[in-house]
Amino acid sequence: QVQLVESGGGSVQAGGSLSLSCAASGYIDSTYYMSWFRQAPGKDREGVAAIYTGTDITFYSDSVKGRFTISLDAAKKTVSLQMNTLRPDDTAMYYCAAAGVHSGAPYLMRTRDYPYWGQGTQVTVSS
Repeated sequence: QVQLVESGGGSVQAGGSLSLSCAASGYIDSTYYMSWFRQAPGKDREGVAAIYTGTDITFYSDSVKGRFTISLDAAKKTVSLQMNTLRPDDTAMYYCAAAGVHSGAPYLMRTRDYPYWGQGTQVTVSS
């Protein structure tokens, strides 16, 4: 069974940086997507960034593009999210997710296309 465990959340002042990590265990698929989602109070869960293990192609939401970087350590089955120039509106619970290539269209970053989820890690950015 697939398990995902996030780490690295915390509090930081606006303009600062933070790095999140997600360690995966178990078999997902021959090739798969690993992604980061976030959810702020009163808002829907939204996709932040994704990476496809088959080609290392990456996807980012418009709100974080140029500030966040997703990367994959294939040997350790660990995905990271480097977050720079953080803003107060980045404050949210951040979730790691994984999906096989047959699971809908993961590159669209819809929650319904991701069957595997971590428990989340809180990121708080103060002004």
